Amino acid sequence: MMKYRLHVLGVPHTITNADFCACAYTQKARLFCRMMHERGHHVIHYGHPDSDVECSEHVDVITRETFNRVYGEHDWKTHLFSFSHEDEAYQEYYRRANAALWEKRAGKLWTNEPCTDFLLPFWNGLKPIAQAHSDMIVVEPGIGYSSGHYAPYKVFESHALMHAYYGLDGARIGYMSWQNTVIPNYFDTDEYRYCEEKEDYLLFLARVGDAKGADIAIQVAEKAGRPLHVYGQGMDEFKADYEKANGPTSLIHWKGYADIETRRQAFSKAHALILPGKYLEPFGGTQVQALLSGTPLITSNWGAYAEVNDESVGFRCNTFREFVEAVEGVAEIDPAACRKRGERYTLEAIAPQYEKYFLGLMDQRTGKGWYAA
Repeated sequence: MMKYRLHVLGVPHTITNADFCACAYTQKARLFCRMMHERGHHVIHYGHPDSDVECSEHVDVITRETFNRVYGEHDWKTHLFSFSHEDEAYQEYYRRANAALWEKRAGKLWTNEPCTDFLLPFWNGLKPIAQAHSDMIVVEPGIGYSSGHYAPYKVFESHALMHAYYGLDGARIGYMSWQNTVIPNYFDTDEYRYCEEKEDYLLFLARVGDAKGADIAIQVAEKAGRPLHVYGQGMDEFKADYEKANGPTSLIHWKGYADIETRRQAFSKAHALILPGKYLEPFGGTQVQALLSGTPLITSNWGAYAEVNDESVGFRCNTFREFVEAVEGVAEIDPAACRKRGERYTLEAIAPQYEKYFLGLMDQRTGKGWYAA
């Protein structure tokens, strides 16, 4: 198997460790480093000094002082993340990451050989670094965002999001790119507890707001007469607005932010995870986290829900009646089937997909091209 040299750029407004589990992109960077390093690739991570990543090398590209000065007073566990690509932390990250990349690549810059190092920015706010090192093989390795795409090579989290990116022109004209692909998100099975004995509560774990369907989850729980445990960023604001309009209810338990251990417990015991999202879900990682815990799914019927949630592990719903009926129906789903489905998204299952994709890009870079065999 070919070994690759992979430069991983973390998210400037977070720290690449498990504490920032609310940021899917941060966790993708963290787990990507681990799964590729364990397979023998040379992985260099660029980020905060308190990053906790398994890699060949870590490079500090933002100081604790700058990070704390810009973000230290913001309670991101209660609210959503607050940042700007123009703020001091981002500007320092850009400047120092660029300098570090030139230093790491210094021995290869003056050869006549094409650059075969991969640059992997795990966030759409890292375009300036990608532009400064455009001679590298620049790949956006886990696109779950709906704007700001910039790399010549793109990995989407789901077919749903890739098709949305190409839009109706992709269906009419036929201008799809062989250079882009879909590789789903990936998870560490050790971070979840498989459990067959469930409790009575429904679980909503996501950004708490209208787009993720928190209001519908509450209405379904009330109609079904089941407790609903609500976890996620933005909960306080949503709770205040919802109770002002509808009044409090004893069935809704507002739990707040969920760290790794809280998630492990909440997923393992839930009757079902309910995600009535109203937008085109790019992936919905909590789906897989629930499945790895043996917990069935109740979701909307679009976006990546249609790729992860099938009849063996849950219900996809189009009406309020279907959501309510699903609350009873999931009792018939085998937790072992959920676990088996979730194991499609483990580090061990996904790493070879990246290696295969990188091989195709390497064929193009070294002159063999699309027809390499």
